[in-house]
Amino acid sequence: MAWWRDAVIYQIYPWSFGDTNGDGLGDLPGVIEHLDYLHWLGVDALWLNPTMPSPNSDWGYDVADYRAVHPVLGTMDDLDRLVAAAGSRDMRILLDLVPNHTSDTHPWFLESLDGRTSPRRDWYVWADPKPDGSAPNNWLSVAGGSAWSLDEASGQFYLHNFLPRQPDLNWWNEEVRDEFDDILRFWFDRGIAGWRIDVCHAVIKDSQLRDNPPATEDDHPLVRRHGQRSVYNMNRPEVHEIIERWRKVGGEYEPERALIGETWLLNLEQMVSFYGTGANELSLAFNFVFAFAPYEAAEMSEIVRRTHELLPPDAWPVWFGSNHDVSRWPTRWAQGHDARIRLGLMMLLTLRGTPVLYYGDEIGQTDTAVPDDLLRDGMGLPGTSGYPGRDAERTPMQWTGAPGAGFTSSAVDPWLPFGEPSRNVAAQKEDTGSVLTLCRALIRVRRASADLVSGGYEERPAPGGVWLYRRGDATLVALNFGDSPAVAATGVGAVRLASLHDRSGEKVESELALAPWEGAIVELAE
Repeated sequence: MAWWRDAVIYQIYPWSFGDTNGDGLGDLPGVIEHLDYLHWLGVDALWLNPTMPSPNSDWGYDVADYRAVHPVLGTMDDLDRLVAAAGSRDMRILLDLVPNHTSDTHPWFLESLDGRTSPRRDWYVWADPKPDGSAPNNWLSVAGGSAWSLDEASGQFYLHNFLPRQPDLNWWNEEVRDEFDDILRFWFDRGIAGWRIDVCHAVIKDSQLRDNPPATEDDHPLVRRHGQRSVYNMNRPEVHEIIERWRKVGGEYEPERALIGETWLLNLEQMVSFYGTGANELSLAFNFVFAFAPYEAAEMSEIVRRTHELLPPDAWPVWFGSNHDVSRWPTRWAQGHDARIRLGLMMLLTLRGTPVLYYGDEIGQTDTAVPDDLLRDGMGLPGTSGYPGRDAERTPMQWTGAPGAGFTSSAVDPWLPFGEPSRNVAAQKEDTGSVLTLCRALIRVRRASADLVSGGYEERPAPGGVWLYRRGDATLVALNFGDSPAVAATGVGAVRLASLHDRSGEKVESELALAPWEGAIVELAE
């Protein structure tokens, strides 16, 4: 069985995890410093947001060198030490690959600016203006405004689906494809266990550069807000050829390297198509329909049911609630309420599939309000794009309640402000009734249960507001998404773990009583 099917993956935003040199910015030694904690928590793999050199117009998602480490984060030796130190604790390291675009400071793009005959010109998407001098088509940038910028020296426009400082690569060029094959192997040879692939659905564009159609009332609200359907600047069928190619590269290694796709698609049919036939494209494809769902039993269970119906044979789902681009789910789903946070952890860690926790999820860390004068997100700065900023979900990990939060020295300001000081690892680690203690227990129960790791998923009838599902042969999960008590028909068994208080070993004859926003794992009698 592929290793990622059994894993609990933990996402780390390196700039916000641990600062070891007192500059207020996280670094790779700061990740190494906390490996014992992550091993204690029980996670199996660490996904790090971009670690490559970058001018940080988009905080690492504007890569200037695909074969090095950002000097603020550390050195290649630090990264090698991290891989080795994690491996000695039975944890794998995954990195972020950004194949859609580079920084405008990347040597490839600088060479492409030499003119239309430059050897690297065709490595990027360049096009002539329309006869009236306007942009080649109507494509809009995710960051707002046209996706095209004019290079006055050559009279052509270059494409940037994101910031103007992030020119898009031309994946119709075989040299670009060969180069990225080599980049994958370069890092795999250093022991990297796989990639989270940034906007993998977007890397190839329509070769005819046709206009996108407008959004309609039938589209998801986020598509309507954008104003057009990304039919031609993203989501092209030819992208599957590229992902198949990457999967073959990953398959050259033992164990096989994982490919986890940022499939920011608000349509389940489109999302599952990125698995290919189940074993020839992505290992895991992020389910944004689930992440953006209302925090309600009926809505979420329907998405899970439909996802399982659509998945091709041998494909495996992955579940998450928040990440570096998406508001933290303890805020968005749970409004900061402990009971709701606990329920969310039980859901994520008991569904059939691979769970991904964003750093701080395990302590219920919520979004942090960031004043305008402290904002860092290049796509969220006032007056830039109208794109909602993402700094609120990227603030430092809170290790302690002391000045500096255990993240950095008390003598310096962190790169982004700290959140609620009472939510911190040190305090919760000593509290047997804390969110952190529950999260660790859930991971341990999951690992010890073949039902929860690899068993099937079957939804069971339940009263309104309750989500009841069976995992494998003898495990039942009951989640009450309501403000009122509820009773679920479970059959005979015993409570293995409950989300609000210790009910371990409590006998269940036929029904299980649940408090508001309580969840429980029940081991059924044979």
